[in-house]
Amino acid sequence: MEKEKRRTRRSIRSKIFNLVLITIILMMAAYTVVIVYQSGRLTALVRSASESQKESISSISEETMAAVLDANMIRSTQMEAYIAGDVFGDASRVVKIVADYTGKLLADPENYPSREVAPPDKAKDGEISLQVLTEDGVDISSPAIRDKLGLIGNLTELMTAVYADSNVDSCYVALPEGVMLLADDHSATKFDEGGNIIPIPIRERQWYTGAAETGKLYYTDVTTDVYTGEISIMCSFPVYNDGELVAVVGADMFLNDVSAAVNSVANSGSFICIVNSSGHVLFSPQTEGVFRVLPPEETQDLRNTDNEQLSAFVRDSLEKSTELRLIEVDGEPCYVTGSPIDNVGWAVLSIVPKSLADQPAAVMLERFNSIQGEATDAFYSAMKGSLVTIIVLLAIVVVLAITAAFILSGRIVKPLKAITGRVQSLGGDDLKFSMEDAYRTNDEIEVMAESFSMLSGKTLEYISEVKNVTAEKERIGAELSLATRIQANMLPSIFPAFPERSEFDIYASMDPAKEVGGDFYDFFTIDDDHLCVFIADVSGKGVPAALFMMASMIILANNAKMGKTPAQILTDSNASICSHNREEMFVTVWLGILEISTGKITAANAGHEYPALKMPDGSFELLKDKHGFVMGGMDGIKYKEYEIQMKPGSKLFVYTDGVPEATDGEKALFGTERMLAALNTSPDAPPKELLGNVRAAVDGFVRDAEQFDDLTMVCLEYRGPDGKEEKGE
Repeated sequence: MEKEKRRTRRSIRSKIFNLVLITIILMMAAYTVVIVYQSGRLTALVRSASESQKESISSISEETMAAVLDANMIRSTQMEAYIAGDVFGDASRVVKIVADYTGKLLADPENYPSREVAPPDKAKDGEISLQVLTEDGVDISSPAIRDKLGLIGNLTELMTAVYADSNVDSCYVALPEGVMLLADDHSATKFDEGGNIIPIPIRERQWYTGAAETGKLYYTDVTTDVYTGEISIMCSFPVYNDGELVAVVGADMFLNDVSAAVNSVANSGSFICIVNSSGHVLFSPQTEGVFRVLPPEETQDLRNTDNEQLSAFVRDSLEKSTELRLIEVDGEPCYVTGSPIDNVGWAVLSIVPKSLADQPAAVMLERFNSIQGEATDAFYSAMKGSLVTIIVLLAIVVVLAITAAFILSGRIVKPLKAITGRVQSLGGDDLKFSMEDAYRTNDEIEVMAESFSMLSGKTLEYISEVKNVTAEKERIGAELSLATRIQANMLPSIFPAFPERSEFDIYASMDPAKEVGGDFYDFFTIDDDHLCVFIADVSGKGVPAALFMMASMIILANNAKMGKTPAQILTDSNASICSHNREEMFVTVWLGILEISTGKITAANAGHEYPALKMPDGSFELLKDKHGFVMGGMDGIKYKEYEIQMKPGSKLFVYTDGVPEATDGEKALFGTERMLAALNTSPDAPPKELLGNVRAAVDGFVRDAEQFDDLTMVCLEYRGPDGKEEKGE
């Protein structure tokens, strides 16, 4: 019997050994064929990949440069157009202000006194003065003209003020009788070499005829100022009384700065230029080609040329901001984009030659060829070494495989089959694996069977535990979800929060690090002229912090609604919290009360982060206010308050330490500098967008790192008592 068993074992061993040996020989033969074949293919593939990489580098570089140009050129062109439009818009505002008052004077002359007006005086050169100018042959001493000049002399203070506070180089009121009243500070230019006042053909000037013919605000083409010889543009507006033209009000703007700015941005072939509504090039650094500046009698209408792509581009640019286009300019492909200038009907055009954009690709290809040559040599050298290594490894594998075949063939697979069959039959309610005599082989197979039996028992126990734990986790999850909703519902979350109030705008957000957080904020009107805003950060996290947060929030709100000052609110709230603070938790608080009619904020700080403040036409900066002690830390603390004077357009940004202390994967802090940089990417944006910019910057910095602290932000924008932001001068 024992002999029969040994023969059976030897037979199985022999079969396993022979099978393994034959398999190894076939695998080696197949592997050798594959190596030879793949070596040839790999060599061809390297050559093909090299060419593909060159094409890919060229294509990707071109696409990348196009994308960069698309993002930067369009933004830059729109900004240049916006700046130019703002400059020209200043003239239109001046003209309309003076025209409005002129209309009132001429419509009701009996209610205004006669004011004396005088011709230009050389002695007043450099001073702002009102001067009477006439056409050749006009007698200003005639009663009709004298009376009208005396009437519009009431414009003296207004024209002097608007001239001093604007970017115009002169403003004037012209009458159909051929006389005009002009305000500027260069009266000496009105005289010729003989000391005589130079007459001006008022009713023939383009600003006068254009306004009279169109009946609305009118901008002239670029021209030369009669008296100074400066490059300028005139803005004019007609004044009517009972349908009759009674005056034309105008203003001059010298454009030397515009011409210098256009010339200054020309760089390595790229440039910008300005065309007017007639398609004529007004400003350009080019001395040749279609974009050069020509005299008025020689200028070309770029809206209608033989180059249809160019003409379509110019026409579109005068109407709207265009996308990035690739067109041919003077026989060379160029990237172009344009944007209209508001008010004047002109457009700013940006042109970058494609050859300039393709230079990085040429440099990359040259470097690639150098690297590829070095890599090819290294590749063929490494391949020869790899073939030798593969042959040695194959020999080692053969020896090890034959040895393993002898060892493995000595194991009888019958118990394994029995175990496998039983394991495969497990399922449903039958998950118990029990030891049987067929598994008792006094070797590793028996140990494996015992392990299966033990594992089966533990699995059944684990399944039972999992069911219990899952039920408990679902219960806790439901409670935490309810707590999260309760906490979120306590914080203001409907925006705009005060749609009926145009004097200010406010937006807030809170993202807890856990299901429930310790940060909170609130804002509400105490009365029609006072808005209370506070933000706080409770020590600790999770449910205890959330409970302490809700109690603190209620205490602060109740004290604020009683009409107390910020310092008294914090002092009384601290006393209430300390009296029932057995867990010795604390909370940092910043609280401010905005007086809506004046913009004054009275604030107090209980150990909270410095607020960030932006004044009109400025950027966000930290306001390093004086901190008091945290609330809940010590009873009897007296808090001090301070004032912030907000102006229309001012913004106040308050936050918890979850913003500057956000950490990335390297444990680096986000910091207040990055926070200010995120705020100042678009400082004039509304509060909601500002909070979005900060959150995007934090997410971009943190990436996949875990959020360890609540992230809470509030932004208040003050628009003024009339609900309008203050514009920069």
